[in-house]
Amino acid sequence: MRDMAPKSINGNKFYYVSLFSGCGGFDLGFSQAGFKCAGAIDVDKTALVVHSNNIDGKTYNFDLSNGQLPAGIPKQVDVVISGSPCQGFSTLGKRKVDDPRNHLLIAGGNAALALKPKVFLAENVTSVKSGAHKQYWHKLDSLLKKSGYQTKEIIIDSRDLGLAQRRRRIFLIAWNTNAKGSLDLPKCLPGNLRSALSNIEGQPNHSPTYLEKGSPEYLIAQRISPGHKLSNVRNGPRSIHTWDIPEVFGEIQEHDKYVLSEIIGLRRRIRVRENGDADPLPLALAKSTFGANAISRLVKAGYLRHVENGEECIDLCHAFNGTFRRFSWDSYSTTVDTRFCSPRYCLHPEEHRGFSVREAARLQGFPDDFVFSDTKHDHVLVGNAVPPPVAHLLANFVRNVLLK
Repeated sequence: MRDMAPKSINGNKFYYVSLFSGCGGFDLGFSQAGFKCAGAIDVDKTALVVHSNNIDGKTYNFDLSNGQLPAGIPKQVDVVISGSPCQGFSTLGKRKVDDPRNHLLIAGGNAALALKPKVFLAENVTSVKSGAHKQYWHKLDSLLKKSGYQTKEIIIDSRDLGLAQRRRRIFLIAWNTNAKGSLDLPKCLPGNLRSALSNIEGQPNHSPTYLEKGSPEYLIAQRISPGHKLSNVRNGPRSIHTWDIPEVFGEIQEHDKYVLSEIIGLRRRIRVRENGDADPLPLALAKSTFGANAISRLVKAGYLRHVENGEECIDLCHAFNGTFRRFSWDSYSTTVDTRFCSPRYCLHPEEHRGFSVREAARLQGFPDDFVFSDTKHDHVLVGNAVPPPVAHLLANFVRNVLLK
């Protein structure tokens, strides 16, 4: 069969190096487009084993934090792709500006420039450009421009490629060729879980773990219908409160449920901080509004707690915006992250369990013949990966436009 792989300017196949490669989601998309892996670099040995088992190309267990490259990497390649950690930028974390992981975004740029690629791509969460954290993104962009690259940033939502997952990520694309053109993003309808997870029985890495009958988690899951979640900080129709599940969290009076519902609204209207979901209520205000006995009763019952917020305050216990989310068959999931397979965060549409690694991989767009290692670390590898269909879209743009 004639080799249909793309050719580089010197007549050889296009080669790429992958920084912070993880298990190889970004890499797989490029490999599917005909690019050859000249090296995949990561500090996670388990991730590199999965990479080696599924993608042709040498792997390097190496720390990139200093912007240096391991020995043996080719001196020059066509493309460098970089999926540096997002945890320090993510709104799900503490978002410390000086988080050491944030500096890896720049380290990836420095390592890439040492290879003088024609094209460089960096991926991260969209909140990388929010608040003080945007300094890292701007520094990377400036670094590339000073080195003679044109740059363009683009946000891609996996739903627009037909995946059954809401996942918005930002990509910085840099090139030093004379290419002109823009990336035309498709606008497909989102997929749904029914289609994405069909015929999954017997596939590798599909070993569902069911909640133990009678356990607190099982009793909670029984109360969560498709499209609903356990949430004490919203009063909407999709929120199931802990006080709606007395067999787990304890019985309280109907009036006390009213008090808790009112506190949900007050903690969002009476704000102290500029960010965050909501704020605790001053204890004096809570007592004057609802009565000292009601507040004391709810603290004793484990539904309210005392906190310090510059003054003595009370706040809801379990003040999270949604755990035990149960998705609907006919809709898509939230972002597949490193916690996605835990039933505490995400529930199967009809079974009392979390998602298997294969189910999460399906939602990410991994083919079933991409096999993971059957370790507890697999769900982290899936959650950290760039969805291969997104990577494939970008790889085709690089091949057909930027390297043409």
